[in-house]
Amino acid sequence: MFRLLQIELYKIKHNKASKVLITIYFGLLLSIALLVNVKFTIGDFNFNLAESGIFNFPYIWHLFTYFASGFKFFLLLVIVSMMANEYSNRTLKQNLIDGLSKKEFMLSKFYTVILLALISTLFVGVTALILGFIYSDFTEISIVFSDWDYLLAYFIKLVAFFSFGLFLGVLIKRSAFAVGAMLVWAVIEAISTGILKWAFKIEHYERITQFFPLNAMSNLIKEPITRFNGVKSVAQQLGEKIVKDFSVQGQDILIVLVWTSIFILGSYYLLKKRDL
Repeated sequence: MFRLLQIELYKIKHNKASKVLITIYFGLLLSIALLVNVKFTIGDFNFNLAESGIFNFPYIWHLFTYFASGFKFFLLLVIVSMMANEYSNRTLKQNLIDGLSKKEFMLSKFYTVILLALISTLFVGVTALILGFIYSDFTEISIVFSDWDYLLAYFIKLVAFFSFGLFLGVLIKRSAFAVGAMLVWAVIEAISTGILKWAFKIEHYERITQFFPLNAMSNLIKEPITRFNGVKSVAQQLGEKIVKDFSVQGQDILIVLVWTSIFILGSYYLLKKRDL
């Protein structure tokens, strides 16, 4: 495992584009912490985001993982270009000539996916923990360590998303087209959801769309805005009642894990059958 990871990390280390994208990614994750400085005044009304309660435990786990997952596209570019470069630079063929099996080659890519997702999860977790202890009104251990399942969901979401990108990279061989295919698939899922909801008038269309790969990943961490007490209060004043389960669901995790397995096994099958 470590030998295979060492090979991939060496490639990333000597790829300028990958280093730039990774730096931008973690820079953007850190920028979420700058939300503490958001302040504005409207007439006599002064608003300080840090004092609004969004950094309270355990809400901060939900908030941070949700917004941090929005930056995953940058690491997707690293994964896809990492695979595309194997074809364009002919390093894939050279690795196989040097004695690396196709199974080991694919495992090296998957281990890299897991490592990047793990580092990102630890980074988000530590950042949220620090901000929480500084700004949260609740620092009891039982509260701090509740809702940690959002970090697990975040990790699984990244692994699945990067595995999808890896599959497209193996399938298409060109990073730009692979990323384009990902975007096209996202549009297809959106259109399909619209058709089920509006054209066929399916009331519980979510029972079908929950099995779409990107939608399944999205369901792991639902939007946290309407969970915020301030938003609920405003909704109640307007006569609306927000009834929504924001917790991480076991069936969503299972669906995403199945898709991850499909993407990785599909990548290996393509690589195994393809004449290099």
